[in-house]
Amino acid sequence: MEKTKRVPRKPKIWEALLSFAFLIAVMAVGIAVFHSDPHVPMIIGSAFAAAMALWLGFDWKTIENAMFDGIHQALQAVIILAIIGVLIGVWLVSGVVPTMIYYGLKIITPTFFLIATVITCSITSLATGTSWGTAGTIGLALMGVATGLGIPLPMAAGAVLSGAYFGDKMSPLSDTTNLAPAMAGTDVFTHVKFMLKSTIPVYIIVLAIFMILGFQFGKSGSDLSALKVITDGLNSTFNINPVLLLPPIIVIVSIALKMPAIPGIFLGIISGGILGAIVQGNSFGVLLECATNGYASETGIESLDELLSKGGLNNMMYSISLTILAMCFGGIMEKTGQLEVIVQKLISLARGTTSLVGLTLVTCLASNATMPEQYISIVVPGRMYSESYRKRGLHPKMLSNALEGSGTVTSALVPWNTCGVFMSTTLGISTLAYAPWTFFNYLMPIGVFVMTLFGFLTVKIEDDPGTVIEAKETL
Repeated sequence: MEKTKRVPRKPKIWEALLSFAFLIAVMAVGIAVFHSDPHVPMIIGSAFAAAMALWLGFDWKTIENAMFDGIHQALQAVIILAIIGVLIGVWLVSGVVPTMIYYGLKIITPTFFLIATVITCSITSLATGTSWGTAGTIGLALMGVATGLGIPLPMAAGAVLSGAYFGDKMSPLSDTTNLAPAMAGTDVFTHVKFMLKSTIPVYIIVLAIFMILGFQFGKSGSDLSALKVITDGLNSTFNINPVLLLPPIIVIVSIALKMPAIPGIFLGIISGGILGAIVQGNSFGVLLECATNGYASETGIESLDELLSKGGLNNMMYSISLTILAMCFGGIMEKTGQLEVIVQKLISLARGTTSLVGLTLVTCLASNATMPEQYISIVVPGRMYSESYRKRGLHPKMLSNALEGSGTVTSALVPWNTCGVFMSTTLGISTLAYAPWTFFNYLMPIGVFVMTLFGFLTVKIEDDPGTVIEAKETL
């Protein structure tokens, strides 16, 4: 007798919320209590979501295919993350990133220390694509300078983080800058270009605030030896040459010309490799090694070596593996209807475009607070609201802009978030102490909401259809 196949049923709201609650709990315990990476907690959370799907009547083959579909949708982002690792390794050994950092440090002056700190950290983070690397190296040196200038350290930390997260948010080399558009369903260059509309006005306001604050602390003849050590180290290790600024210019131009992300990044790799061979004398073997395993700095200056030792394909596997595992959870939640019932409940609260964007911003902040990992605050809300934006005819870049406008920048404001823990430990200032001075981080989501309210960030799909990636190809 043939066995009757069980018909899956639609999940109840409490069942779907239970899957999320379990993930939140295991992530919180794993990261905050045991200081674990988020990968295994994410696997455990996915296992619970799969168990809930079995409870709802789905067979294992359907659940397995749901995970595979989620991973398949992430493949574009995975490829981009992989070649960005190659790009960083090549740019480091070729002297491209060191040259950008060197000229950024040269703008530091005692009188305008705070605003120069924001700009320097912005340049460094734009060049490296990492707020953590920026804060842990240049930021740490600047904190020492702030001590000598008599500037309150929480204020200095706020300037460091404002600049570091501006670069992390805007750099095409950043994991989050690539993850957000892949989640929403557009390309990274379209995403970066659209973010300028909301990011630049907020950034200008932040610079103005720090300039005003800095006037009361500016002094001449202050000790800048910490920065001089770094600039001298860069100068002695690399041939610093303005021509090495050409590769990032090429990438920026490719953004302006709407070139697809993968070939645009490859242009940066090729131009960086060629100039590295000419200016630094790098052999092809050296370029291959750094492209694969990253650049290992051996200047003897600890802070400088920490800043420059990164990049490479293999070093991107952390982000790539987490993206794949997160999409297993997202695929199960989506294909079994668990995500849908939650979204329907939340969407019922968002009647207009502004409220939808506002709901996205709040959800990203809530994700940072409850699932304390920056990537998750982009992955989960992105999956939750992607279809809602499309059904309303709103361009996916509105969603990706909201994801970065809250998910990326608010992570450092949560004391138990991995970003908050890292920043407070590295800079030696508690999260609650520096939070009031991280103007960029908390003004950014406000800026996105206000500009959406007044219609400056509302774009329909029909206005720019060529940059919309079909749902089956997105994260």
